[in-house]
Amino acid sequence: MPSTTDTWLVSTATCLPPPVSAEDAVARGIFNRKSFRRCEIEAVRVAGEESAPEMAATAAAEALTGIDPGRIELLLHANMYYQGREMWPAASYVQRVAVGNRCAAIDVRQMSNGGMAALHLAKSFVDGRSDETLALVTTGDKFCEPGFDRWNTDPGTVYADGGTAAVVSNRPGFAKILSLAMVSDSSLEQMHRGTDPFETAASVSPQPISLELRKDQFVDTVGMQFAIDRVDRGQDEVIDQALSEAGIKLSEIDWFVLPAFGRRRLDLGLFRKLGVDPGRTTWPWARQVGHLGAGDQIAGLHHLVTSGQAVPGQTCLLIGTGAGFSWSCAAVEIHRP
Repeated sequence: MPSTTDTWLVSTATCLPPPVSAEDAVARGIFNRKSFRRCEIEAVRVAGEESAPEMAATAAAEALTGIDPGRIELLLHANMYYQGREMWPAASYVQRVAVGNRCAAIDVRQMSNGGMAALHLAKSFVDGRSDETLALVTTGDKFCEPGFDRWNTDPGTVYADGGTAAVVSNRPGFAKILSLAMVSDSSLEQMHRGTDPFETAASVSPQPISLELRKDQFVDTVGMQFAIDRVDRGQDEVIDQALSEAGIKLSEIDWFVLPAFGRRRLDLGLFRKLGVDPGRTTWPWARQVGHLGAGDQIAGLHHLVTSGQAVPGQTCLLIGTGAGFSWSCAAVEIHRP
């Protein structure tokens, strides 16, 4: 629904570990050469001992620089993969370390669309309130073996470790959220579940999971064209909705903040469909980072603004997609550095 008040991003931050060369990974035999050529990824961020919630808390602390953490009224922590412990809410850890108050702290699990889903919920929380309201969104993921092979689990995408944070408010910040739309299509939920029976308990397999196998099982069941049509329809719908609510045209967008997928996947799903020059997107940066799970959009926008590429007066379109299946799109206008 359209906002009843203006919603703003007050600050953003990232916590990204050092890069590891994709070409070196190919030479070491841990990254498939064919996937390397298709992805065109140059480097991926790989964490050491730090966990996903620790990286999220570090980003949160930076985003709260100059802000009293006690003013945060809602904390939403989006994550895609294992957070370091079973039967434990990672949002509470981020709250204790970075915020320290008694606000509601909630985990958001919407896979690669988690960060955008959390922003959607945060925006809804602050909209329409008469008093100044602050919400904190964080993301944090760490993809590692034995359960996950960042290089090969999902051919076409290389997964990276890192944390991000954003403070959302109903009072002016550096960027105004003009619109934020989200749609879903549960007819595609089996795409990332496959056809194997449900398991009775969480366990770490001695072999990394294969998302490609699950997708193949789904396509064998419903057909490739069904999957393509539904994905295209959902993406088109959410982009049209966000642009309509913001009152702008696609041709008026200055920058596109996209999922940090591999180049071939972006070519087929976004660059060609939208007629967008990759140089006007976060792709040149993303190929040095990798797919941050739930955090691509916050990290991508943070990069564009802090690098000085996105300047006051320009508009960015943030596009997200995640298993389940869901799509999101936000139009954001930069107001100050």
